[in-house]
Amino acid sequence: MDLGLDGKVALVAASSKGLGFAAASALAAEGCRVAINGHDESRLAAAAASIGSETLPLLGDITDERMPARLVGQTVERFGGLDILVANAPGPPQARALEVADDVLRAAVEANLLTSVRLVREAVPHMRRSAWGRIVLCTSWGIKQPIPGLAASNTARTGLWAWAKTAAADLIDDGITLNVLAPGLHETDRARALGATGRMGDPGDFGAIAAFLCSDRTGFLTGTAIQVDGAATLGLT
Repeated sequence: MDLGLDGKVALVAASSKGLGFAAASALAAEGCRVAINGHDESRLAAAAASIGSETLPLLGDITDERMPARLVGQTVERFGGLDILVANAPGPPQARALEVADDVLRAAVEANLLTSVRLVREAVPHMRRSAWGRIVLCTSWGIKQPIPGLAASNTARTGLWAWAKTAAADLIDDGITLNVLAPGLHETDRARALGATGRMGDPGDFGAIAAFLCSDRTGFLTGTAIQVDGAATLGLT
């Protein structure tokens, strides 16, 4: 299937490894010019080389409140516009609900809610100019079924989902869709750091789903949260 992405410009945050890298790779394979981001210079350079020659590596900590504006500005300066945003950020540490400290919760909200909101705010004006845009926010299956031991992640990412549901309705008339991907366990450094075992997904499969959500075929698919979790979520909603 032709996704209609050839020549589109995409920015994928926190994408030097893991699911962000998988999304950036899939978009590049569909013909997008892709800006990627990471805080480790050598790993970022290696990721850019792996993805392809039209990849723009942008060094910086995505959770720095100034970074979203900088990343969007540098992407537009290099490629002349911005059509696609995949917002992503590192997950917070493990914590039980009644034991999580205030500063851990604040850091989680900053990284896993506000960072994505800032990216969207910076990207939308460029998408409105062309009356077309695709936004995907990477969260966690914890927004549908809270994960024991990840109270900070559950709290911040569920807040982002509520914000995204509201923002999607504000953007559809501009030709911009906004959806959430809620991954379960995949073969990534994050999963290994959490001590995950058992069946896990292939990041490449996740990347392909992200690319489809960014495609020209999804103009009326918006305000959704799609679980990519191998049936781990047990609820019916």
